[in-house]
Amino acid sequence: MNRTPNPSADLTDFDFDAAYRETEAQRRAAMDDVWRGANAALATAGSNALRSAQRLAHRLARRAARGLRASPAA
Repeated sequence: MNRTPNPSADLTDFDFDAAYRETEAQRRAAMDDVWRGANAALATAGSNALRSAQRLAHRLARRAARGLRASPAA
């Protein structure tokens, strides 16, 4: 015979406060992971943009030193 569990009896011993604290801790950990990933992505994008700008400045400085001018915009 299948015994149907009594949900109200199972919940009487459940520690809702502990479950809430655990849920909050997991939520904070998840948010930390999200922000850590976002910060890493921004740092990578920022360093790539800075490197590109430095390379362009160096290239333009070399062209200026040789007496060449940048080509006009189309």
